[in-house]
Amino acid sequence: MSLKARISEDMKNAMRAKDSARLGAIRLLQAAIKQREVDERIELDDMQVIEAIEKMLKQRRDSISQYEAANRHDLADIEKFEVTVLQEYLPQALTDDEVAEILEQVIAETGAAGIKDMSKVMAAVKPLVVGRADMGKISGLIKIRLGA
Repeated sequence: MSLKARISEDMKNAMRAKDSARLGAIRLLQAAIKQREVDERIELDDMQVIEAIEKMLKQRRDSISQYEAANRHDLADIEKFEVTVLQEYLPQALTDDEVAEILEQVIAETGAAGIKDMSKVMAAVKPLVVGRADMGKISGLIKIRLGA
């Protein structure tokens, strides 16, 4: 079952269960997917759906920090719930050891010697970790490994 089909099925289940909070979060996800499909005139595959989910997660995390800074814990709680719903659709996260192993392998394969090779390493790593690790964290680890 594709990721889009799973999301659609989960939406139907949330409707049947009258779970309005979950239904709202899933509808937001479906709207983001549909918007990207219309904008780009394509049918999203699972990897592109994962990218859309990651973008939504980043937005939610930013909102949570802003809401908590403004002492609006009620709104932060809503965003936190949406984060938990969205994370259900991502593949299992990589452990720190797995990430380190992937980075070492890619750095060796690309022959990266310094920070000037960072874009080459990022381009090679991204398809291996998309949806399974935070790309910001990966970027920082690559900088450290390449001696920035």
